[in-house]
Parts: sequence; structure tokens; C-alpha cells
Amino acid sequence: MTTRTTGTRNSGPTGSPAEVAHGGLPLAALLALATAVFVTSLTETLPAGVLPAMSADLGVGESAMGQSVTVYAAGTALTAIPLSAATAGWRRKRLLLTAMAGFAAANTVTAVSTDYPLTMVARFVAGVAAGPAWALLAGYARRLVPVPLQGRAVAVVMTGIPVALSLGVPAGTFLGELLGWRVTFSLMTVLAVVLVGWIGVAVPDLPGRRGEGRVPMLGALRVPGVSPVLFVTLAFVLAHTILYTYIATFLDGLGMGGSTDVVLLVFGGASLVSIWFVGARIDRWLRALTLASALLVAAAAALLAVPADSPVLVYAAAALWGLGWGGAPTLLQTAVADAGGESADAAQAMLVTLWNAAMAGGGVVGGVLLDRFGAGAFPWSAGVLLVPAVVAAGVARRHGFPSRGARARTRLRARRG
Repeated sequence: MTTRTTGTRNSGPTGSPAEVAHGGLPLAALLALATAVFVTSLTETLPAGVLPAMSADLGVGESAMGQSVTVYAAGTALTAIPLSAATAGWRRKRLLLTAMAGFAAANTVTAVSTDYPLTMVARFVAGVAAGPAWALLAGYARRLVPVPLQGRAVAVVMTGIPVALSLGVPAGTFLGELLGWRVTFSLMTVLAVVLVGWIGVAVPDLPGRRGEGRVPMLGALRVPGVSPVLFVTLAFVLAHTILYTYIATFLDGLGMGGSTDVVLLVFGGASLVSIWFVGARIDRWLRALTLASALLVAAAAALLAVPADSPVLVYAAAALWGLGWGGAPTLLQTAVADAGGESADAAQAMLVTLWNAAMAGGGVVGGVLLDRFGAGAFPWSAGVLLVPAVVAAGVARRHGFPSRGARARTRLRARRG
């Protein structure tokens, strides 16, 4: 029998008997996977915190140096699907260890490079390593636990994203100012090396898919429910990225440029609360939580669009934004894995591709909006993009974002499978 890499049908929990018997989670393994998510997220966003120092050291303008984030996202978007297809038969631990080794190598080159083109190549390679890592992490987490705990397991792993944004980037910025940006990237290499050892010891190995059991990548689009989830992902991530990428510019226009770190701290703290809340309830309320997530971010955008000189409104918007966004990666990855079924591997790779395409596109679209309409256009644009996301999630009540009853029936069939 072919063993799947992701999806609702589970080959059985691989945690210890005690963990399974007591309905617990294999935390050592899941936290290792969460750290892998942290490494990928922080590697992508870290240049934003040390941009002036990097641009000065490499002799390029800040706008050119800012493309180090775009080229990372492009590396992931361009290679996630072909690499996931090429490595579908690899054992999961081997693939994850290879990806983490790629991060260690790319961050090492970034730390020592004195040449801008070489640095950009290293950033692209880091993005390439992120593609297969992102495509397998949620599925890996789901396969480590029984079906009723899959959503909670993914939530634990996805904590790496808000931790990276709320704590990792500020800490990296502080260390970059104190010790230099090269030291910051060197520490990222050390973390990746330590993580390789942690994964080797704590994470159970799982098989990939044999050739006869694989589903063509584009075939996943024909599976009911996959396309709506991908559309919601594209619109949601694009809306978030436009606002997040240029939040410092937006706040500067409000006279709050010196409070950017505090606003992001509020956002990050609310994100952590969100991912905890989502993780505890996702296995019963996927649809309702997804709709609430998008509506909370839309409400935050509406508050930011109010032409009022009120820091209180800005902090309230940051809190709503974090509450809406924090659980979104868990919700969307769970939704696409459930919808994908036997095509879940392909669906996950497509989600990763669209996610990073939206991140790269958010920077470009935001730049155009800034030049033509000013920073005040960001919250309005985010709000407009979230309208079709909410509608699509609402309509996909049978497949994609099913009601509680429909999802329970799907889970029951998966257990009997």
C-alpha cells in the first residue's frame, strides 16, 4: 500500500505509544518542525531589519538591497512545484535535512559575501531550499499524529511564523546593530546546523510516495475544493503582504514612524494568541475560523483607513490584524491538505508557490500604489482584496472550507479508510 505524504488519510501516528495512548502530541518532533518554519520565515524576512547596513556594506542602494527579499520569494515560487515533484519519492527526513543544509549554506555565503550579485544568488538558493521544505512541513506534522489531532499538530508547527515575525526580526535587527549584520546571518547558520542535529534525533522518518502512487501536480486543480483554497490564499496573502511590507512607510505618514517596532510587537503578540486559539479549535471549526480570520484583517484595514490621528486606533488595528493573520497559515494549509485528499502533495506545493508569488507580488504592487496614490492606499487595497477572499471561502461550504458536519463526515471516512 502506498503511503501518502500529506492529506486527510493518515498512515497512523508515529509518536511514542504513551503519547498516542494519552491523546498527546509528539512535542519534540513538532517543535523541531516549528523551528524549521522559524528558520525559513526568518531567513526570508531578516534583510528587512538590517537593510541599511547591508546596502552600505555591499555598495548598493536600499531599494536594490530590498530585492533580496523578493529574490528569495521568487526562488521559492519558481521551484516549489518542480522540486516537490522531483523529490516526491524521497524519505521525508532526508528531504527536510537537505533543505535545512541548504539554508545553512546560503546563510553562510550571505554572511561572508562582499559581492552584491553573489549575495543575491545565495538569497535565491535559500528560497529554493524553502520550496520543498514548505511543501512538506504541514504534511509531515499531520502524519505524526492521529487524525483528530492533525490540525493541532499543524498549529504547533506554524507557530514558527509569528515567532519569527514578532521576535526573530526585532532580535536580528538588534544583534545586527550591536554586532553587525554578518554576525546575524552567521547565527542563522549556527541555528540551522543545530536544527539538523535536532531533526536527526527527534523527528521520526517517514516514506515518500512510490512512483505509481503519485498524482500529477496540475491534476490537483481538478480536485473539488483545491482551487477555492488556492484563490483565498492568493488574495489573503497579497492583501497582508501589501500592508506588512510597507507598514513602516504607512506609519511614518501618520507621524508614528518611531513606533513601528511597538506596532509590530502588538501585531506579533496578537498573532501568537491567534495561533493558539486556532490550534485548539481548528479540527472542529475550520470554516468559521477561516471566515473570522479574513474578516478580522478586513476590520483592521478599515480602521487603518480611517483618516484619524489616533495611535489608539492604530494599535487596535494591529491587534485585530494579528488576531486575524496569526492562524491563517495553519488554516489554509489544513484546508488545502484536507481538500486535496490523494492529491494533497501537489496541492501543498501549489499553495507554497502561490503564497510566495503573492509575497513577491505584494512588494511590487505596494510600490506601485505608493508611487501613484501614496501610503494611504495600502489599507484600502488590502480591504478590497479581502472581499473576494471572504466570498470564495463562504461559497466553498461543501469542498474547500466545508461546514463542521461535512468535515466530520470526511474525517470519519478517513479513519475508516
